[in-house]
Amino acid sequence: MTQTVADYLLERLRAWEVERVFAYPGDGINGILAAFGRADNKPAFIQSRHEEMSAFEAVGYAKFSGRVGVCMATSGGGAIHLLNGLYDALLDHVPVVAIVGQTNRSAMGGSYQQEVDLLSLFKDVAHHYVQMATVPEQLPNLIDRAIRVALTHRAPTCVVIPADVQDLKYSPPGHVFKHVPSSLGVSWPTSTPEDAGVARAAEILNAGEKVAVLVGQGARGARDEVLEVADLLGAGIAKALLGKDVLPDDLPFVTGSIGLLGTRASYELMQGCDTLLTVGSSFPYTQFLPELDQARAVQIDIDGGLVGLRYPYEVNLVGDAATTLRALLPVLTRKPDRSWRERVEKSVAHWWGVIERQSLTDADPVNPMRLVWELNERLPDDAIVTADSGSSANWYARCLRMRGSMRGSTSGTLATMGPAVPYAIGAKFAHPDRPAVALVGDGAMQMNGLAELITVARYWREWSDPRLVVAVLHNNDLNQVTWEMRAMQGAPKFVESQTLPDVDYARFAASLDLLAIHVDKPEDIGSAWDRALAADRPTLLDVRTDPNVPPIPPHATVEQIKDAAEAMLKGDENALGVIGTGLKQKLQEFLPGRRNQ
Repeated sequence: MTQTVADYLLERLRAWEVERVFAYPGDGINGILAAFGRADNKPAFIQSRHEEMSAFEAVGYAKFSGRVGVCMATSGGGAIHLLNGLYDALLDHVPVVAIVGQTNRSAMGGSYQQEVDLLSLFKDVAHHYVQMATVPEQLPNLIDRAIRVALTHRAPTCVVIPADVQDLKYSPPGHVFKHVPSSLGVSWPTSTPEDAGVARAAEILNAGEKVAVLVGQGARGARDEVLEVADLLGAGIAKALLGKDVLPDDLPFVTGSIGLLGTRASYELMQGCDTLLTVGSSFPYTQFLPELDQARAVQIDIDGGLVGLRYPYEVNLVGDAATTLRALLPVLTRKPDRSWRERVEKSVAHWWGVIERQSLTDADPVNPMRLVWELNERLPDDAIVTADSGSSANWYARCLRMRGSMRGSTSGTLATMGPAVPYAIGAKFAHPDRPAVALVGDGAMQMNGLAELITVARYWREWSDPRLVVAVLHNNDLNQVTWEMRAMQGAPKFVESQTLPDVDYARFAASLDLLAIHVDKPEDIGSAWDRALAADRPTLLDVRTDPNVPPIPPHATVEQIKDAAEAMLKGDENALGVIGTGLKQKLQEFLPGRRNQ
């Protein structure tokens, strides 16, 4: 049988050990779809409900597997739909390859149906590498480079293949003028900074008396080294949102997340330190770092384009996090005075007490913090947790306690709505033997999650561990924006934009033969999690949460909360609930002990 370009494309993906392609069909990729059939569906075609979900699933797969994610779409609208997910990959530094169809070469430039200038369309999001195949001999080079560039830059790349090219007989590049042969595989170097830079960094860190460490996702492979450095320096460690799973939260000197979604302990760590070490993070919010003249600072990052940002670092070390820290360790001096570490640990213990009390305060009907807090003691040590953008990200960042080998992620930099469910699907294809939990606001569930439950229903029997729990924070409000309007604009809730139609999410899940559980009483949360995490199939928790529980920033004062709430009395339909709940939550910070009495 004659091998077509499409046949060779799949062969090359298999050679790169690509096992799955997250995609949606269309006539612009008909030739490739036919090749999947001839190849016995290897790699596996994973059909989403929408091309944006295909991209998100590829991002989730790449985030949790450490391998390249591959997504595919047809020409025109299908290609356009990929963009949001690819921008998520770009901003969170995730390797994803998009394979996109195009109209026949003979129609290009003729305003033909579904003709879009795809090279221009993808030029920003896939600027590291976007190319179109026009002859069969290009294929090995285009695919190989797209994968290698995606892995090198931890970014999306794109290969466009016109429909007629897909059906051409494949012929390899030859040993001739203007052909470009290619090869498989890549072996990565371990990047180490120069000795002089390491020595300068050690001088700064050794001189500090109150050292703070900030880790991001770039420190994920350096857990032991980060802990050893922090032990020598007597440091506390804060985590950027994408680095939440880098270190467990049961360590007494780990202060948790930083920023608007962060903890009071992280805020106090940064406010009190005289030295800052940042490892693998480009955390963007300078106002949550030390004052610009407060601390001497060192940054470590594998990407030279990301060092020196956000803060006046004296030393910027470009290198792999683990290797660089190992080079630094022998020249660090153990600090005999542990009073700073003890202060940090006291702050951390107090903060977890605050979170517990805030989580267990009464709400109408269910406190959303309690939903996450009660998950902590039930999550298996190898669970994968995804969170959507919105208020669910607040509770993920503050209330969820990572431990063991748990993994977690959200749309960190793009902060787009809708990735939690497709992320979890990608995670299940990356680790079919591990349980996954998606924390989703009802806005994101209506936007993307409901339809993608159909994808869950289609594929869950392929996973060795069938547990995928989607917990919907059901409050009929686009809650994060509602709070942002109140806090940042001094504006009451605008009902026309913020109120959502009421949907029975559990009933929809039950129609797909998934386990469906309604929760509208706080005392039922624990048993609902128990049922879901013991189920023999995926589960939808439809939890009626209180929209008036505020995501209070760590630096907010009681007076600021009171002033903002009182301003809402001018017209916010939930003003009284906001005032009462907000003050009650903030006051938990000033109470001793761990539990409500």
